Amino acid sequence: MCDLYYFSSKMKKKDPYAALRIREFNIFLLVRFALIFGWSMQFIVIEWKVYELTGDPLYLGLIGLMEIIPALSMALFAGHIVDQKEKRNLLALCIAAFSLISFGLFWITSDAVSRALSTQTLLYLIYAFVFFGGFLRAFFGPIIFSLVALIVPKKIYPNAATWNSSLWQMARVLGVAFAGFSINWIGVHWSLSIIFFLVTFSFFVLFKIKRKPVLNPKIGEPVLQSLKEGVRFVFKTKAILGALTLDMFSVLFGGAIALLAVFAEDILKVGPQGFGILVAAPSVGSFLTMLVTAYIPISKNAGKKLLVAIFGFGVCIIVFGLSSFFWVSVIALFFSGVTDGVSMVIRQTILQLKTPDHMRGRVSSVNSMFVGSSNELGAFESGVTAKLMGTVTAVVFGGTMTLVTVVATGIANPTLRKLDLTKDLEAHEKE
Repeated sequence: MCDLYYFSSKMKKKDPYAALRIREFNIFLLVRFALIFGWSMQFIVIEWKVYELTGDPLYLGLIGLMEIIPALSMALFAGHIVDQKEKRNLLALCIAAFSLISFGLFWITSDAVSRALSTQTLLYLIYAFVFFGGFLRAFFGPIIFSLVALIVPKKIYPNAATWNSSLWQMARVLGVAFAGFSINWIGVHWSLSIIFFLVTFSFFVLFKIKRKPVLNPKIGEPVLQSLKEGVRFVFKTKAILGALTLDMFSVLFGGAIALLAVFAEDILKVGPQGFGILVAAPSVGSFLTMLVTAYIPISKNAGKKLLVAIFGFGVCIIVFGLSSFFWVSVIALFFSGVTDGVSMVIRQTILQLKTPDHMRGRVSSVNSMFVGSSNELGAFESGVTAKLMGTVTAVVFGGTMTLVTVVATGIANPTLRKLDLTKDLEAHEKE
């Protein structure tokens, strides 16, 4: 059961800690923290290793490409599987596979193995592990999204989404920052051993969550029919489609994070510690913003707030690209995280409120195709444009295109511009 005893007295007061009063939700947050911390740390460590091996930003972009190919190809199918299967055990299976990838990266970066391999072979192996991680990425998002809805009651979906997103950002903050310091202190190889430990830890903690019922009434439904239903629902629900499309293009063009190793090493000249601070800055901003939204809901005029937030994100990316001063760059990245945090909370709230229980896996898969995978496409786009235009020009171009996208979306999509989630929240509170 979901600890319903506190609803009647505290939901009326908009308890900002409502979701945190549920034991299984706290266990879920611990598992997710370990996974996101490890995954974020792994991405940064790999980026540093690849740039150390090649000195070429294009190879950094290829990291994103290697992950997005399998993630996109499996996304819809993964959503179908998630809607058909029990969520906790499916997540355990994915974590076990992730542990094998993290151990593989740890093994190939050891001194003995690295000396026995050519630079090209080592790069191919790194990209291969990233590629297989992309398959897992296709499953993680839909499982997490679906599992949250089975742990917390509908009345507190927005509150749970806020804390879930906040923890995601906090894990990224600590993961990327620790990665920068860890590379400097113990090197790439032993940094990867920490990731393996975190993933293994999350696997065992997960079993403190009970198995959950499968709410899909169409078990055994043909795959093609199931996939069509999920895609049709997203494109029919204008609030979801508008939010996903807008966020997709902003992440795609604002993918400056993929080039931070270049900025830290060649432009700002701050080394691995400065690199860690730069990467952590946007996550710190997002995390703090999400904590504030737990106390100050942003459901009223959500569409306008989403447009303003992403416009501000684009401005911050442009300032970062033009800056040659380390702390100006850090501040610009921090405020890019603040604006991104607002857009993330709004998007997650829209998805949780508008998606039926039996379609959460498929809708989340479409979300991962629109938004999650655009992180990797953004990394690839940034790598390619940096190669063609130069690093600074590429970042400024991306920020400018984000501004153009926001203005165009605001004009072309009045449904999103007028979106207000207040009535949706009130309807769930009456259930």
